[in-house]
Amino acid sequence: MQYQKLSTRQNLAMTWWNRPGFEDYEGIICDGSIRSGKTVAMTVGFIMWAMSNFSGQNFALCGKTIESLRRNVTSNLSAWLCGVFTFKEHRTENKIVVRAGNRTNSFYLFGGKDESSQDLIQGITLAGILLDEVALMPESFVNQATGRCSVDGSKLWFNCNPAGPSHWFYTKWVQEAKKRKLLHLHFTMDDNLSLSPAVKARYESLYSGVFYDRFIRGLWVVAEGLIYTMFNKDFHVVETVARPYDKYVISCDYGTVNPTSIGLWGRANGKWYRMREYYFDSRKEGRQRTDEEHYTELEKLADGLHISAVIVDPSAASFIEGIRRHDRYRVEKASNSVLDGIRNVATRLQSGDIFFCDCCTDCIREFGMYRWDEKALMDKPIKENDHSMDDVRYFVHKVFAPELFSFK
Repeated sequence: MQYQKLSTRQNLAMTWWNRPGFEDYEGIICDGSIRSGKTVAMTVGFIMWAMSNFSGQNFALCGKTIESLRRNVTSNLSAWLCGVFTFKEHRTENKIVVRAGNRTNSFYLFGGKDESSQDLIQGITLAGILLDEVALMPESFVNQATGRCSVDGSKLWFNCNPAGPSHWFYTKWVQEAKKRKLLHLHFTMDDNLSLSPAVKARYESLYSGVFYDRFIRGLWVVAEGLIYTMFNKDFHVVETVARPYDKYVISCDYGTVNPTSIGLWGRANGKWYRMREYYFDSRKEGRQRTDEEHYTELEKLADGLHISAVIVDPSAASFIEGIRRHDRYRVEKASNSVLDGIRNVATRLQSGDIFFCDCCTDCIREFGMYRWDEKALMDKPIKENDHSMDDVRYFVHKVFAPELFSFK
């Protein structure tokens, strides 16, 4: 994406630290919609601020993971700031050294994906920190990271897409921005002048319900009611007939006491169809099945087709071992990032990339019963009627991510 011109809000996010009247701010929060140019403006501004005010200091660039940070932020630094600074990355140290004239500073990369991440940033003294997608990080990591900024003149830079209104970052940072002396800027896609009306319309068409409110309108709203409000039986449920399938994948959510749900997916004309399924509820049937019995049903489901992979619940260690022991199918462990997976499924439903043959009755039933837990402080689904929903999530999250999955 080429940024030919900055909007007023992007310009302010980039240069606030050097403007009259903003001297007393100790940091900045930029929240709002996707594709609004928050990350570019803030990253460029952060590097410019650091290099204009310090030399010989340490700074931190933080993302949910170092991989996502490199993909979204640091891989573009030299393009964004070409001719202004020189960059040298030391990948083994997760460090980028930036130089301009006689000034040199070190920018360390950190991932804040879980509670243990706070240990990684302990001990370092920082002159400033940028936290990209801070709402995806645990509070303990953010508290530890911001607590490392003890150099005089240090500042805090945050950006994120909204979550729920009970999220700790919203209640403790966004709502307290004035008290914390933080500049708060709210972004929408209209702030990204490089987006054409057609591109904005395409993004708007990808989301509905809570995802539209958060990712398009940029609002901190409650997740309530049905999760997949965009699921429409008249559109997404199709007749079980022969199609020109060219690829096949199986997804599996394994249970012992809880139901086991296994789906066979086929790709036809660029779309994916849940062709048929196996669903076994031990409580309803009055007995449990062994791993080997479930494997036999998986083979029946495959029915001699060339299966590119079986994507399995990563916690199902014994079942994974059983599949591998038969040495017939390639096993891929699923991602158990629930909220990312739900968002991905919602996007694919909205864009018409996945469909469900009418023989998949248990999966179709669960779509009408899968709901947000409105009593929870953080976004999460009620752990009921979710077993087909889990295997659908495993499938979408893996197959629609080319960096995670390849067909064999």
